[in-house]
Amino acid sequence: MDKAGLITALTNNGLTQLEQYSQQISRSSLRISTASTSSLKIGSSRLGGQPDLPPGTDWPQWQGRPQSFIAQLQLSDLPHIADTFLPSTGMLWFFYDSQQQAFGDKPTDRGAWQVLFAKDTPATLRPAPVPDTLAKQGQFKARALTFSPELTLSAQPQLEVPGLSWTDTDQKRYDTVFAQFQDEAGQAAPRHRISGFPDTIQDDMRLQCQMMTHGVTDSASPQVAELQRHANDWQLLLQVDTDEQIGMRWGSSGMLYYWLPVDALRKQQFDQTWLVVQSE
Repeated sequence: MDKAGLITALTNNGLTQLEQYSQQISRSSLRISTASTSSLKIGSSRLGGQPDLPPGTDWPQWQGRPQSFIAQLQLSDLPHIADTFLPSTGMLWFFYDSQQQAFGDKPTDRGAWQVLFAKDTPATLRPAPVPDTLAKQGQFKARALTFSPELTLSAQPQLEVPGLSWTDTDQKRYDTVFAQFQDEAGQAAPRHRISGFPDTIQDDMRLQCQMMTHGVTDSASPQVAELQRHANDWQLLLQVDTDEQIGMRWGSSGMLYYWLPVDALRKQQFDQTWLVVQSE
């Protein structure tokens, strides 16, 4: 469904008050599809396998253990979509705790993941040797990637539009639109995604990112109201689904979500990324 189809669906379900907010409640993304391959060109985008790193780059660790390599994105491979704020060139590498003991629900989880960035693709990239101490369950099969634009919807439009008059009946009607928006075949495949709204399994994650990065764990804290004002500054960077073909399983059929404040994204400060794990 495109934005014109969204407007039609809102009208047909009695949600005309949302039509003027279609830009806020929908967001472009890149859906990631994977394919098995016998070889990958050095520097090409991938999930799993081995990262291609510049010489002298240390394999990220946490608590004395090597992290799992999750993904490598050659940014020049990506089709242009609006409002991602991603650089058009360079490379990103994503890592995560190989023991899967950090879920992004504690401030002390910081460091359990790493996002590395090179502004220009280094000419000296080489496949990085997998550390001997990286457990087998923390290693994944390599898959080549292709990307296709896909429009995503917020699951809770009242979070995107401050002061929106919203009832339980409105939400039920919107849930119908949301369901119509989903492609059944696409939903059956692993939902790997760059940018856009996430495929949320539990609650909205943006306030959690805001609280954890400010060291606030108590939802009743008086700081939460102020933090809430900037929760929507967080933008999805990468979503990685459970994918049995790769050997990735996050909790009980869950997902990894890498988040970054939009200002940090504009400034290419990828070290400010916060990760959240959700599962069923």
